[in-house]
Amino acid sequence: MRILLIQPAKPPVSIGGDDVFLFEPLALEYIAAGVSGAHDVKILDMRLESDLQSVLQRFAPQVVGVTSYTIHVNVVRKLFAQVKQTIPQALTVVGGHHATVMPEDFISPYIDLIVKGEGVFAFSEIVERFGRAEGFTGIPGVAFADGEALVNSAPDAAIDLDSLPFPDRTLTTKYRKHYYSQWMKPLASIRTSKGCPYRCSFCALWKLTGGRYLKRTPENIVRELSGIDEEYVFFADDESLVDAPRMKKLALLIEQAGIHKQYFLYARSDTIARNHELLSLWKRIGLKKVFVGLEFFRDTDFEVVGKSTSIADNEKAMEILNELDIEPYASFIVRPDLLKEDFAAFRRYCRSLALGFIGFAVLTPLPGTDLYEQSKEQLITSNCDYFDFIHTVLPTKLSLKEFYDEYYRLYRQALSPTRALAQLSRYRLSDIPGTLIKSYRFYNRLRRAYRDYEAASPVTPEDTRRETGLAIGKKSA
Repeated sequence: MRILLIQPAKPPVSIGGDDVFLFEPLALEYIAAGVSGAHDVKILDMRLESDLQSVLQRFAPQVVGVTSYTIHVNVVRKLFAQVKQTIPQALTVVGGHHATVMPEDFISPYIDLIVKGEGVFAFSEIVERFGRAEGFTGIPGVAFADGEALVNSAPDAAIDLDSLPFPDRTLTTKYRKHYYSQWMKPLASIRTSKGCPYRCSFCALWKLTGGRYLKRTPENIVRELSGIDEEYVFFADDESLVDAPRMKKLALLIEQAGIHKQYFLYARSDTIARNHELLSLWKRIGLKKVFVGLEFFRDTDFEVVGKSTSIADNEKAMEILNELDIEPYASFIVRPDLLKEDFAAFRRYCRSLALGFIGFAVLTPLPGTDLYEQSKEQLITSNCDYFDFIHTVLPTKLSLKEFYDEYYRLYRQALSPTRALAQLSRYRLSDIPGTLIKSYRFYNRLRRAYRDYEAASPVTPEDTRRETGLAIGKKSA
């Protein structure tokens, strides 16, 4: 059977994301690994190759699967419309984060099945049943529309990550040189764990595993890592250092195996602050960069989102990373209710940390989070295209123009020019022109983001559900 798996591009109005980093479609590589041995599988990364129509005509897939975050909802619905209009008999399947937390947003005459949760085994079962012309009722995690309602089967919340096949990276061979984050290029990704034991209200990841922290064994991880060709490797975990003894064992096994790579991983500031020795060990085996959510510039803000870190944790974490010469990829949250004096204090705080790179995300109540439930009545738009962490979907105290003027100044002035230039020196000379062009485009769009609210209509999933008068058939038989 011919199976096409699609990584969608973000919508045109959204800012950041694919414009500033590009990770391999690891979720699709996992899905592919579950079926590629018995079927003809193709991955189309539409962030790099946009001509879906040509692929549909040449490959003529019998099954089409698409993954989706919230930002992709409207894009994905349009992709499936194109698929069904070209190949009406194709089975269409959507999965990913948004399908898990808000499956009802994918009720559409063009979408046959919705997969919630870990999709490797569910998708494999879907393909086998489709080949036998059987129904899909009872597959764990699979939902389908019956009119305007969903027929649901609960996903497995806890899964043995070691039971999953290794991702099939051969299906992204032609794209792999393009995956990167800053100067790390080409960049491979590997997942060593799933979930998080913490309960931040702006995050839904801990809910997807019922609050459990699921882990792969170090031995299993090393076997996969030994087969990765790229020098740079990103750990695509929700938080990599939660289990310090496990990560110590993993580092020692990597060292014993003679694997020489440069690593990039996620860690909370309080985790870093508690694990100087562990980070020193990881530095020895190649840890170069840590994505750390510093989040705020004052302690009272942490309480708003239920995060149990502090300014003291942030400062201790920066001290440890600087001492070990591990580059912090610092991320902050910009509250929409900030005033001009708050932005000024924010800039001063960032300058005091002497960082080399900073990202600023607007506080965004993503569907599936406690924050969304607390604030959904306040949303100024429910158009998923705007859930990019740059466009605010909550009301601002400043006018939108003033807010984005200050947001722009925060990005441009939070780093000293000396630090910014030092960061640029990490890049290969051939990548610097493209990096500068992307930066210019990002800042230009950021400064003018307030205009997007005037120009665009607030399309919602409810609107796109009414895109045709076609009835939605039941998929159980």
